[in-house]
Amino acid sequence: MIRTDNGPQFISHTFEEFCKKNTLEHERIPPKTPNMNAHIESFHRIFEDDCLSRWQFETYAQAYESVAEFMVFYNERRMHSSILDLSPNEFYEQQQCENVKIKGVRV
Repeated sequence: MIRTDNGPQFISHTFEEFCKKNTLEHERIPPKTPNMNAHIESFHRIFEDDCLSRWQFETYAQAYESVAEFMVFYNERRMHSSILDLSPNEFYEQQQCENVKIKGVRV
C-alpha cells in the first residue's frame, strides 16, 4: 500500500495506472489532514534540512550520491527518538529477538 496526500501528481491517471501495473493499493489521506501523514512529513523535513539544503548540486550524479549517503546514514546510524534512540536497523534487529516497546505516537 502507498499512502499519499491529494497533490496533483497523486490524483493523475498516470500515477493510478502505475499503481495498478505494480499491484499497489493507493490510499489517499483526507484533504487538510497532514497529521495523517505525520511520519513522512517529519522525514521530508529532516531530509530537506540535513541533506538537500546543505548542497548545491551541479549534476544528477552528485545529487544521487548525496541522497544515497543520507539514506544510509538515516537508516543505519541516525538515532530516532520515537524508537528508543536507536537507528531503524538497530530497532529492526532488536524487534526480531524480542518485542520492544516504543514511545506512544500522538496523532
